[in-house]
Amino acid sequence: MMDAAREQVEEIFCTALEFATPEERRAFLDRACAANVPLRLAVEGMLADRAGFEKKLQVGETSIESARNISHILAEASDPGARADTVLPAEEELGKRLGPYKLIQKIGEGGCGSVYLAEQEVPVRRQVALKIIKLGMDTKNVIARFEAERQALALMDHPNIARVLEAGATDTGRPYFVMELVRGVRLTTYCDENRLDARQRLDLFVQVCNAIQHAHQKGIIHRDIKPSNILVTLHDGVPVPKVIDFGIAKATGGQLLTDKTLFTAHEHFIGTPAYMSPEQAEVSGLDVDTRSDIYSLGVLLYELLTGKTPFDQQELLQSGFDEMRRTLREREPHRPSTKLDGLRMEELTQTAIHRHVEPPKLKSLLSGDLDWIAMKALEKDRSRRYQTANGLAADVQRYLNSEPVVARPPSRLYRFQKLVRRNKGVFIAVGAVSVALIAGLGTSSWLFVKEREARHEQIRLREEAEQARSNEAQLRREAEARAKIAQAAILLSRGKPDEADQLVDKLQIPVTEPSLEAAGVFRSLGEWNITQTRWKPAADRLLKLIQANQVDKSDMTDVATRDLLRVGPTLVAAGDMARYRQFVQETIARFASTRNPVAAEQVIKVSLVASADLATIQSLTPLAEVVRQSINGADSNAVEQTYMVAWRVFALSLFDYRRGNLTNAVADGQRCLGYSDARPTCVAMSHLVMAMAFNQLHQPAAARSELATSRELIEPHFSNGLEKISGLGSDTTGLWHDWVMAYLLLRETTADMEGTSGTLKSRDR
Repeated sequence: MMDAAREQVEEIFCTALEFATPEERRAFLDRACAANVPLRLAVEGMLADRAGFEKKLQVGETSIESARNISHILAEASDPGARADTVLPAEEELGKRLGPYKLIQKIGEGGCGSVYLAEQEVPVRRQVALKIIKLGMDTKNVIARFEAERQALALMDHPNIARVLEAGATDTGRPYFVMELVRGVRLTTYCDENRLDARQRLDLFVQVCNAIQHAHQKGIIHRDIKPSNILVTLHDGVPVPKVIDFGIAKATGGQLLTDKTLFTAHEHFIGTPAYMSPEQAEVSGLDVDTRSDIYSLGVLLYELLTGKTPFDQQELLQSGFDEMRRTLREREPHRPSTKLDGLRMEELTQTAIHRHVEPPKLKSLLSGDLDWIAMKALEKDRSRRYQTANGLAADVQRYLNSEPVVARPPSRLYRFQKLVRRNKGVFIAVGAVSVALIAGLGTSSWLFVKEREARHEQIRLREEAEQARSNEAQLRREAEARAKIAQAAILLSRGKPDEADQLVDKLQIPVTEPSLEAAGVFRSLGEWNITQTRWKPAADRLLKLIQANQVDKSDMTDVATRDLLRVGPTLVAAGDMARYRQFVQETIARFASTRNPVAAEQVIKVSLVASADLATIQSLTPLAEVVRQSINGADSNAVEQTYMVAWRVFALSLFDYRRGNLTNAVADGQRCLGYSDARPTCVAMSHLVMAMAFNQLHQPAAARSELATSRELIEPHFSNGLEKISGLGSDTTGLWHDWVMAYLLLRETTADMEGTSGTLKSRDR
């Protein structure tokens, strides 16, 4: 027997072993061997001898001599003139080592190869899948197919394709390769057992498409895409499909998967009939390309949606070779939604349950976009299918995103083109007249459009020129502002704050770009104006400070925090309540989503220096909850400094008073006073909030007592208005802005209880 004939026998023999039942195997031999009786007898002899050999292996009757006999039988079945002198080794024993791998358990078996669970101990400890050619199957063609699968997998690196880790050979020369261990179940089984709905199934299908696209980009056509070759495993509870079994993969573009000869018999098509494309089944001169896999993906999508393949596998096998090819080439499958009409009620109910939907709704779910997508992938003419797996995945994703899909029914334009082809004469005459009319109208329209475009172009050029002049003037003003800031910084370094303040007062535009130099100048001038009791200029400088200091406000660094606390009391002291209310709104909006308790506390304090309306109170409520939660956790935190907790308790006391919850205001105030290292300003303001709350609760004696205590703490610092602010810069004795806030609350409390108010001396320019 010639080498080609022998390889033909081996190829058909290996493929026949892939079929599970004798009926499927006989149907395959009918179409693969056709009228070639010697070929059929040779293959059937190999199958019979193989079955007997495996039976002996199972019952432990095989000896070295019988193994030698089987080796001769297999060789003679493929070539009567050949004699095998090689003795088949025993079945791979569990516990045996192949290189660094120890065989643990047989987990799978195909026609020509076995798959074992193996354990690797060095250089890393892990479990892998080891695939090895079966005993007696190490023929030239089988080895070529085996190496083709190994090379195809090695070319790819994708999370949805099982990876090849290593390759080698046994002591007897049989090749094996080591793969990533995929612990999973077939795709359709996983979907049905977990009752995945259509969206969840399509999400998994998109991942499969991405894996096949990766294989195509590497120049590999799978040629046997079906549910059993896609296993679903769980990664951290998330289902991940893995494409396996590239045993009949084909390289494209002239690429070679192996240097061994891989022979495919004439009129012998490989793959699974129910998932096979028409061109794959045709076995003609038409080359099979990546679009054959697109068809198989379409069958897979069809089965995920309906639970059935477009053509039943058993019917195809029983119909005979020629009828099977005719069905795949010519017969149009039903749409997925129409396929459901042919199901019995019990089947339809079970199918709907597996898809987590009611039976009446299942058909409407598939009608429309999903019908179109599946049928486009199943087009007989491969030029009308999706051209890439990515294209199919993208259309499925459009459906999931409620976007228009590419796979839609023939458009009106398509039907119109068909009509024109059937009535060329009439359309030529009508077309000639139409062209003349359209040409005249088109010329007039073109001239009108050109004139209008010219006018619009002139207007655009004028607007661009004006915008350019405006931008130039703005850049010039910004440059002047930066120059004045730099000059003011120099004057401050020379101890001339008055001259620096006069220079900054002449700025015509705000400094909005981040500038540490500008922030330092405005901070220094703001505090200098306060030492001179010039409240309005101080407020102006401090507001500019907020604009120039563009650090990350969400973290509320010390600098950013104190900048905010400087502005609020200063605006109220200056009597500029309109700008204070605007400042409060902007500050709350900036920190509305913060989870930083320090930030929340500072925003509450600066927003409630003066009485607030209901909208402001409501906006501050989430921040108050952040502060309250942090206090509950801080009591047991030894690292937390208690004076910081005292400030948060005071902020809640002030918040509760402003919103009318007087009892909580008193309770939080008393709790604040219980912290031994609370700052003097915090203690003074807590007494004031309790005084106002007691006054509202009609407890005048308690209110007067709290007011008197606060006065003893606050008034010594304001015997001459705010002239001594320059000396109040210590964190332990009280920062100047906290004392100003305390003075303002004292003035409010006095007015509420005694009908008078204190006054702030001011020498505003």
